[in-house]
Amino acid sequence: MPLDRAKGHAALRRGRVSTPCATYFLTVCTDLRVVGLIDPRIAGRVLREMQAAQKDEVWLVRCAVVMPDHLHLSVDLGAKLALGKAISRLKAKTSADLRGAGLYWERGFFDHRLRAADDVLDVFLYIFLNPYRAGLCARTESWPWFHCHSDDWVWFRDRLDEERPPPEWLGV
Repeated sequence: MPLDRAKGHAALRRGRVSTPCATYFLTVCTDLRVVGLIDPRIAGRVLREMQAAQKDEVWLVRCAVVMPDHLHLSVDLGAKLALGKAISRLKAKTSADLRGAGLYWERGFFDHRLRAADDVLDVFLYIFLNPYRAGLCARTESWPWFHCHSDDWVWFRDRLDEERPPPEWLGV
């Protein structure tokens, strides 16, 4: 079957607008969804690079989680780099670490720009609950590869049960 250029990552980029100061929900996957991102060296490196980009005013990482084969982020994009360039920077700075474990980033990424009327709590909950819903940790444990900006942690933490999900969120 011939390759349909109207589909795939090219279709995702068509019409993409990068808006400084906008809040984005992002998903970045490993190539072929190969697992290995939660190796402590790799996950730590990915989180450190997200925060280094924040120090360089590329974005403000509000909430993020590293999963075995992908990561989710909620970021406020800065004015220094377009969204695609910000993700390219993250991938470039972490690629060597991934390659050492036989991993590669998937080409492209998924993004959703949040509008002013969107409730960021829904995005934070999705990100926070991802490892619990995937069965990667018990409700009584904290996922080590979750990050929440200190300003957001102040209000988000109040919705949790001792920094973990309340049982009703997981149907427990």
